Amino acid sequence: MSETTEQTPGASESFAELFGSNEQAIKEGEIARGRVLSIDGDFVQIDIGFKSEGMIATWEFMTEEGEITIAVGDDVEVLVEEVESDDGQLVLSKEKAERLKVWDEISNAYDNEEAVEGTIVARVKGGLSVDIGVKAFLPGSQVDLRPVRNLEALLGEKANFKIIKFNKRRGNIVLSRRALLETERKKMRESTLETLSEGQILDGVIKNLTDYGAFIDLGGIDGLLHITDMSWGRINHPSELFQVGDEIKVKVLKFDVEAERVSLGLKQIQPDPWIDAGMRYPLGMRIRGKVVSLTDYGAFVELEPGIEGLVHVSEMSWTKRVKHPSKVVTIGDEVDAVVLDVDERDRKISLGMKQIEENPWSVIEERYPVGTQVSGQVRNITNFGIFVGLEEGIDGLVHVSDISWTEQVKHPSERFEKGDEVNAVVLKIDKENEKFSLGIKQLEPNPWDDILKKFKVGSEITGPVKSVTDFGVFVQLEEGIDGLVYSSELAAERIETPSEHFKEGQEVTALVVKVDANEQKISLSIRAVNDKAERAALKKIAEQQSVSQTTTLGDLLAEKLRTQGDSGETSE
Repeated sequence: MSETTEQTPGASESFAELFGSNEQAIKEGEIARGRVLSIDGDFVQIDIGFKSEGMIATWEFMTEEGEITIAVGDDVEVLVEEVESDDGQLVLSKEKAERLKVWDEISNAYDNEEAVEGTIVARVKGGLSVDIGVKAFLPGSQVDLRPVRNLEALLGEKANFKIIKFNKRRGNIVLSRRALLETERKKMRESTLETLSEGQILDGVIKNLTDYGAFIDLGGIDGLLHITDMSWGRINHPSELFQVGDEIKVKVLKFDVEAERVSLGLKQIQPDPWIDAGMRYPLGMRIRGKVVSLTDYGAFVELEPGIEGLVHVSEMSWTKRVKHPSKVVTIGDEVDAVVLDVDERDRKISLGMKQIEENPWSVIEERYPVGTQVSGQVRNITNFGIFVGLEEGIDGLVHVSDISWTEQVKHPSERFEKGDEVNAVVLKIDKENEKFSLGIKQLEPNPWDDILKKFKVGSEITGPVKSVTDFGVFVQLEEGIDGLVYSSELAAERIETPSEHFKEGQEVTALVVKVDANEQKISLSIRAVNDKAERAALKKIAEQQSVSQTTTLGDLLAEKLRTQGDSGETSE
């Protein structure tokens, strides 16, 4: 800037000539009014009507960009710091005058509870520093109605504040933005409550998100938009749809005037997707959807937002026994299925995945006719039989009674292990219940055809005691063939404890009293060996009966009595 003094017309006239002498009224520490006489590189000369002019550093009249904000002849307010300094100068300050003026304005605003405007300039301990002409403190708790986590994000923002503490002597000023917001919110709340009603559709702002919903600011009052009322579709968390600060339209579902509690809905202002769902998803329709949830009993598949169908575990595979749907699908998978049932009233759709493919059980009789010889691996062993895998998902059961014609198999694990290759014959197929019966013993001729001929009723046999039980004694007739002598048939008088009279390996003689090929049982009687009358009766009836017929001891005795009655004989 040029050091040449600039003057405007009339600037040569002194301040005293225009306004009169102000010398007696000028006091140190007070603000005085003056005129700019000249501006040079370092100082601005000011006439305030005193006997001498005052000098103020030029920088006090500059902007941050270095531009001078005054011109020669301008009127300015300055603070009189010293009437006469050591060097005889009048010391003035434009900056301190402005600061003093600001303090007065702040004091008036505090006394009258008026808002002041300021700019947030720095983050300080416990809050923020605000420039309202002078530095003031804004506590973190007074920034907003709710705690603000990131205070640094507010730097540079302009806002209005209320002065809640003021001490000019200490230079202490405490501000609150929250107080103004609460006052404003209270007015809005009163206005909103006067017009709020159920069924009303309002504009709101997302104020807060929780796991169970979102709080919406309706204008001074908050309403809860529950997660179940956000969308007709499935939502895991409100953050999938919204962010704090989003503006949305909502419907007032319920309004409790006394508690001032408002329940809101968003999906209620959108069409219900379940209307006419039965027409859009007719039975038998093939659909494709995304797996959105898994339970112990099945998988939920989203067909469209708000419409989900359940694939029950029993509808996932024709052949596999699915214990949990996670063994077949995972959340997020795209799957094909068929509509099995639609219940619009209860909002349920049943789907089937296995129906996409042909049911192998519908053609299983064609592939495995009864009597067909098959082979496979033992997949599972139970106490009632073994399951033999014929193909993927198709197992046949060999019941324990169909393992051997002659051996009494107590548990299949005595004969088989998982993974064993076995041959069997198809005995029966139950398509409705998806059961496949196999037999191993049927691979060989039934030896009982010969046993019926070999051990006729009434014939006498001798063999070793194989085992002794509480109910009788098993006698080995030949390899794999045992006969049972019940306790009542061990002697003329019933023996309650067979083990006291018979030991394993002991040779005994008995009569055959019953042969049951179906049950694969032969009943013997030791008592009948010594009973001549019974022996004779058994022999006679055996001769009369067909070998293939099943005859019991009771039948023989009844026949004996009938014969005795007809002949007039008396029993000895």
